[in-house]
Amino acid sequence: MADDDRCQCRIIHEERVDGARRMAPDAAEIERVAYFFKALADTTRLRIILALAHGEMCVCDLAAFLDVSESAVSHQLRQLRQLQLVTNRRQGPVLYYRLLDDHVSRVADMALQHIRE
Repeated sequence: MADDDRCQCRIIHEERVDGARRMAPDAAEIERVAYFFKALADTTRLRIILALAHGEMCVCDLAAFLDVSESAVSHQLRQLRQLQLVTNRRQGPVLYYRLLDDHVSRVADMALQHIRE
């Protein structure tokens, strides 16, 4: 750690530490948030999230959009479903995927806005 990253004197501000502890999520929530960001850290999964932000799509649509195999898309969708980021519905032989809620797309949009600034 560079010297300019450290305080020049060691003072613990107990009220700030206590405030941070009171507001901190529990360990299980922290773990779920970490998995959420881990899911978005994969470029294929992030592209799926961004595509589904515009509406539901089937595996064939997503494979064509991403220019990857349907098997690769199915694998990523399975992970996104396990993380409760996407859900699906069946219409006849076709399985359509959509985002579980708009929080997922809002986080992805906010990240895009951040890097575009």
